[in-house]
Amino acid sequence: MQKHFEEHIVNHFNFLSKKKLLIAISGGLDSVVLTHLCKNATLDITLAHCNFNLRNAESDEDETFVIKLAKTLNIEVFVQHFNTTTYAENNKLSIQMAARALRYHWFQDLTEQVGFDYILTAHHADDNLETFLINLTRGTGLDGLTGIPEINGKILRPLLPFSRKTIESYAKKNSLAWREDSSNASIKYLRNQLRHEVIPNLKETHPQLLQNFKTTLQHLNDASDIVNQSVNNLLKRAIVKANNFEITYAISEFNTLKNPKAYLVEIFKPYGFTAFDDILNLLTAQSGKQIFSQTHRIIKDRTHLILAAMPFKEDKPAISIHLKDKRKSIPNGILFFNVIDKENFNTVKKLTRNDIVVDVDTLSYPLTIRYWKEGDYFYPLAGNGKKKLSKYFKDEKLSLLEKENCLLLCSNDDVVWILNYRADERFKVTKKTKKILKISFKK
Repeated sequence: MQKHFEEHIVNHFNFLSKKKLLIAISGGLDSVVLTHLCKNATLDITLAHCNFNLRNAESDEDETFVIKLAKTLNIEVFVQHFNTTTYAENNKLSIQMAARALRYHWFQDLTEQVGFDYILTAHHADDNLETFLINLTRGTGLDGLTGIPEINGKILRPLLPFSRKTIESYAKKNSLAWREDSSNASIKYLRNQLRHEVIPNLKETHPQLLQNFKTTLQHLNDASDIVNQSVNNLLKRAIVKANNFEITYAISEFNTLKNPKAYLVEIFKPYGFTAFDDILNLLTAQSGKQIFSQTHRIIKDRTHLILAAMPFKEDKPAISIHLKDKRKSIPNGILFFNVIDKENFNTVKKLTRNDIVVDVDTLSYPLTIRYWKEGDYFYPLAGNGKKKLSKYFKDEKLSLLEKENCLLLCSNDDVVWILNYRADERFKVTKKTKKILKISFKK
């Protein structure tokens, strides 16, 4: 196995030769074998062990074992203790999911703080099959059937081609010691039921199960590539606007598809959406209707769908601006302020929708930046008197998101400028103006 492992590293992970690697080690068979294989392959490795404090003395004995192994192999080891049960309760997670979250958060912190290049885990071919079957029983989509990725960002899984039987044979042949997790024998967990009851029967019936499964994964990954290419081609046509805050899709592009729901699933599933029939109905719903996930929402806006993160629920405090301020950071950008004598006004460059000029003497400091609210009104520059902002937004055909994110520059509570849209008549420069304030917004 050592020879095949090193060949696999050369063929698939040849970038590891001079990298600092962190191995996630539990003390169990798989991670102990991975440690020895990497050590024998002269890779630069360090160990990281999580003590989740879930099995009393057994957890501490695992920790002691890993520390002794690291000393024997002359490898540095990091150990972290977690109160997994409390974390699971506070975050409403299962123990397994809590442990997974704690483990990977810590690995990521170690990677950033110590400077590791990659994290290696000991997932193998049997783990891959178990994960496939778990996802299958839960009604997963295609992406849940494509297996555990060998490379996922900085997380690498170099044992995926090897079976549990091969790994155990290597350990016994080389007289390696490892720890047995007593919880792995319990069949109250679905993964253990599959491991101890289902998969052995499948292997007995089909001795080439793992090899055939590997072939199936290759076919499914090929199919996934085709799906992804098709979805990406649609997105190139459908996305009409995208920035850090929202993505706008043309509904007309979805209406040309034979099966728009399939595309909606692939596009919006990564944002936590599951009610895809509701999203499909959104294509023909009234403007303003919304669908929510835990983190995002999709808004029907006339002929478009808009994807955006959920808005902050807490009140957003106003930002004060003083006469001496030359610049001020605000949501979505920066405001710049420049006081100009009227005789020098001709030197001011041509204004854009990101700039306004106002009469300094009409302002009451401090000015404020705030989000608009129902009941706000202003006097549009060169307009016909007082107008509610809600009516102005409707006339300008602003989307719900554009309205929600609309910022106002105010003097006392009077609107001086709807940022990036319209200035107020009451603060304009006239023949009587002595000093001019130029205000510019940069995203």
